[in-house]
Amino acid sequence: MIKTTSEPDTVELARFRELWKAEVRKRKSPSDFTAEAIPSGKVHENTTVPSNNLRSALQVYSEAIQREQNGDLDDALQLYRQAFRMDSHVDRAYAREEKLAIALASQSPPPKRESAVDQADAQSKNVSSSVIISKGKQVIAASILVQIISAFPPDVRFEPEEEQQPMWLRILPDELLVFVLRQLDITSIERFALICRKARLLSLDATLWRELVVTTYKPPQITQTDDLVNLLDRYTFNYRRIFIEHPRIRLDGVYIAICHYVRPGLSENHWVNISQLVTYHRYLRFFSDGAVLSLLTNEEMNPQQVIPLLKPTLRMKGLYVGTWELLDNAVHLNLVDANERLPDSLSPSFSPLISVFERLGVSDVPHSHKQATLHNAVNSQRTRYMFNMRLDLRSRPLGRWNRLDIESYNSIHLESGDMTPVALKHERPFWFSKVRSYAS
Repeated sequence: MIKTTSEPDTVELARFRELWKAEVRKRKSPSDFTAEAIPSGKVHENTTVPSNNLRSALQVYSEAIQREQNGDLDDALQLYRQAFRMDSHVDRAYAREEKLAIALASQSPPPKRESAVDQADAQSKNVSSSVIISKGKQVIAASILVQIISAFPPDVRFEPEEEQQPMWLRILPDELLVFVLRQLDITSIERFALICRKARLLSLDATLWRELVVTTYKPPQITQTDDLVNLLDRYTFNYRRIFIEHPRIRLDGVYIAICHYVRPGLSENHWVNISQLVTYHRYLRFFSDGAVLSLLTNEEMNPQQVIPLLKPTLRMKGLYVGTWELLDNAVHLNLVDANERLPDSLSPSFSPLISVFERLGVSDVPHSHKQATLHNAVNSQRTRYMFNMRLDLRSRPLGRWNRLDIESYNSIHLESGDMTPVALKHERPFWFSKVRSYAS
């Protein structure tokens, strides 16, 4: 038996058809808004809300949203009340208008996307000291920061946490605030930038980062001083990007490798096997003049005891001194035993090691034949080997340039020049640890 269509179903179908027609009319004429279905279920055909009153309410409602986004909550609340007094359904109308705008935007061709440089140029008109011109090139922030800064309102200033409290930072000019920031370290500057939008803009001032780049990126961080100009061209004279993204050896701390291995122990009971876990540490401390200290210690000395002693004046077993050089991400070390003396006759290629011994205060380096004779009388033990180490500089997982992986480790016989690889069975990567007393 086939069920016939009842009269209530026909009425419901007519109601759905009228709703569909009203939606089509609304899409064709966005300025006119047809009435939605009222709670009783009745539909008013071709009924339109007075457009002038609704437009005024929408303008007030839109201004209230803008005030709320800018933080003016009191003004936003008054405007919200005014908009709802003008039309009680203004929020629904605003939501419909937003959906319609999104639908029309999806049908239209996408606008041409601006590059990061264009966004930075546009933003530089509104920002006072965060973006400046240096040597004819635009200094811009990183691409992520460009997108964030482009959403900042034009008038950015310091705001107190409580509206009734004064904000004395507003009195100080931006140039004076930047001068104060120049006295801080990088960590303090970035923490200050997290306070508010104004602080972030001040932290992007090129003068804060130019000094860091010029004092950091020089030999042996780069091969030649002239390479700094090429480095600036590559990063479009963005000093902050250079300091963050370009490889550099950290000089404000020490790189530590914690190594472990298991060895069998002695037991009086043949049925019991004893295994011992042996721990030893490797330390690398780099200096800005190209000198490096390498120290190998056993588990009797922990890092808290070693770090205060890791200075050029240190003399202990397992200490090596040498030179370092950074080529892209590869770190090259030439090390000799600090407790032994270099030979009297060295080729010119070993002269950097002699100067390193002099700078580190190693007294048994021969400067002349007379001094060499004196040192021979005091200490006749001479070093026979030099160690060459190549490490890979990385940034993992959090932090910048905080890991060194050993790629190769060779011993070189100074008399014959023979190179022999050193077996690396239990070596682990070096991880950077910041030391306050090391920071310049």
